[in-house]
Amino acid sequence: MAPERKFFVGGNWKMNGNKNEIDGIIAFLTAGPLDPNTELVCGVPSCYLEYCRQKLPATIGVAAQNCYKVAKGAFTGEISPAMIKDVGVEWVILGHSERRNVFGESDALIAEKVGHALSEGLKVIPCIGEKLEERESGKTEEVVFTQMKAIVEKIPSDKWENVVIAYEPVWAIGTGKTASPQQAQEVHGKLRQWLTENVNAEVAQKVRIIYGGSVTAENCRELAKEADIDGSLVGGASLKPDFIHIVNASQ
Repeated sequence: MAPERKFFVGGNWKMNGNKNEIDGIIAFLTAGPLDPNTELVCGVPSCYLEYCRQKLPATIGVAAQNCYKVAKGAFTGEISPAMIKDVGVEWVILGHSERRNVFGESDALIAEKVGHALSEGLKVIPCIGEKLEERESGKTEEVVFTQMKAIVEKIPSDKWENVVIAYEPVWAIGTGKTASPQQAQEVHGKLRQWLTENVNAEVAQKVRIIYGGSVTAENCRELAKEADIDGSLVGGASLKPDFIHIVNASQ
């Protein structure tokens, strides 16, 4: 990892938690100790965004897990970046593989969401990644570069500092299968090369690319040692006290 890229860990709670359970998570995160050199952001269900922002220490960021591509309107069930900001939250996760593969969101829609969220002043964690059959047929690069191309076209040149890219191979999410550190590093390295060629060398060097997909307290340190892996996006493991080890993986 380049020295100017601050280690970043996102805890994606997904559709889990109630106030009682969230209080428990907040308690172990507050107790820590958390590496002050790691940027930590928790992705919480939308109905608990304000609750978490008020209760978590100010040093820990809060992210919505999704939002829509416009500021307001007749879009029942959606929330906008303006609403997310209004409750004091500054991050959003977009294009998570579950949004793509369970809810059918397209590359184009995800890209529009990324563009709008950035224009509204949110920081964004766009997610990319290939399915098992795509990896096994040698299409990993083709898939992730196509996903990246859609997103990159919607990122203004002055907004890159508000972007953290999450590479999450779909076959490794919640399956217990993790890409080996070498497999993950290979894709991260190729993504950085792609950014050099398709955006510019400065963005490629500075943007953080984090890995997601069955990251645990056991494997997080090996992943963190790789040159182009700047942190992790963690699902179920972020609900348990062991998450502290993942936050501190670069120590």
